[in-house]
Amino acid sequence: MRKNSIKNTRINGEVQKELSRIISRDIKDPRISVMTSVVRAEVTPDLKECKVYISVLGDEEAQAATLEGLKSAVGFIRRELARTVNLRVTPELKFVLDQSIEYGVNMAKKIDDIMNGGKDA
Repeated sequence: MRKNSIKNTRINGEVQKELSRIISRDIKDPRISVMTSVVRAEVTPDLKECKVYISVLGDEEAQAATLEGLKSAVGFIRRELARTVNLRVTPELKFVLDQSIEYGVNMAKKIDDIMNGGKDA
């Protein structure tokens, strides 16, 4: 199976949707921020590993705590994923902090500051 095949794209979407549901509704760890979202999930073509990109709205301390909470709950998350998504192999999950949303918001704020600064001068 090629990396960008239609089947792999569908699996990535389904895994992302289920992981988002599991993280938002099923995990009760207080370290995990309520403002945690799954940005993207990339399952390898052999279905052995999955890199999960998450975004956490909050400071660096909240992001680190959320990442630790997810890493400690990886067994539960994987078991729930196996129960809800019918795959030959349930992939090993690796959580990666994705700061692209935060970066985009920061850049938009800087652009607005420059635009407003130019009008006031």
